[in-house]
Amino acid sequence: MRKNKIYHVGFVIPLIIVFTAFFLVPMVISLYFSMTVWNFDSAKFCGLKNYITFFTTKSLWTGVKNTLIYALLGSGGITVLAFMLAVFLTSRIRTKNFIRSAVFFPNLVSAIAVGITFTAMMHPTKGIINKLIEFLGGTRINFLGDTKTALFSVILVLLWKGLSIATVIYVAGITSIDTDYYEAAAIDGANGWARLVHITVPLCRSSINTVILLSVIGSFRNFDLMWAMTGGGPGYATDNMASIVYKQYAAGFYGLSTAGNVVLFLIIAVLIFPLQKLLNWKKEV
Repeated sequence: MRKNKIYHVGFVIPLIIVFTAFFLVPMVISLYFSMTVWNFDSAKFCGLKNYITFFTTKSLWTGVKNTLIYALLGSGGITVLAFMLAVFLTSRIRTKNFIRSAVFFPNLVSAIAVGITFTAMMHPTKGIINKLIEFLGGTRINFLGDTKTALFSVILVLLWKGLSIATVIYVAGITSIDTDYYEAAAIDGANGWARLVHITVPLCRSSINTVILLSVIGSFRNFDLMWAMTGGGPGYATDNMASIVYKQYAAGFYGLSTAGNVVLFLIIAVLIFPLQKLLNWKKEV
């Protein structure tokens, strides 16, 4: 028993060392520097002043609000739309293999390239989308230059980019369901909607949970796509936490940017851990 215990501890110790060195220690250091005004030569302790500045400055607080909007609309849209697309791609259509390949294409293109492409397409005067709107008799839309539409335009592109992986996960989950369930339901007279609600959705619960968690985390991490399209503008309309932290660091406000990183970490922890518990509880029930 004693030898077995030592044997197991030998596996755990390297993990603890790596976790401490690359997670706990940097987290403690970041927490300290977030309460200082620092540069690469010195650091002056200022308490919670950086956090107060962060939450009382409108331009900085906008980043927090936009981050939550990205997470809510981005993850919600990806979760629902990808599931609908996966159901379509697992039906008896002849071209489903070709469509599956086309759906996965956005994941093969870098976020920067996608951002630049859609910026050109959404140009207020020369973009192909506005040309099409004019051709149909509509009025041009300044997608990325208007504070009322810029955020939602970026979210739409975020949805297009994020659908691919989520759809692949759903397709794998749906195709793994035993066809006997559907045959039994058809014999009992269940229509397509009933089979979807009572068979597909419950048996794809693990895939749904995975997509929700990945899409929420991905929405919080969104930076490159938004930065390539708007740079956080117009003004601060499309800024999120990542871009706010970057801008403050680039401007030399290192303590304030570190405080922003800590705030982002706390937001993710406060939302993700309860969400994961909730999803697992629903799965068990």
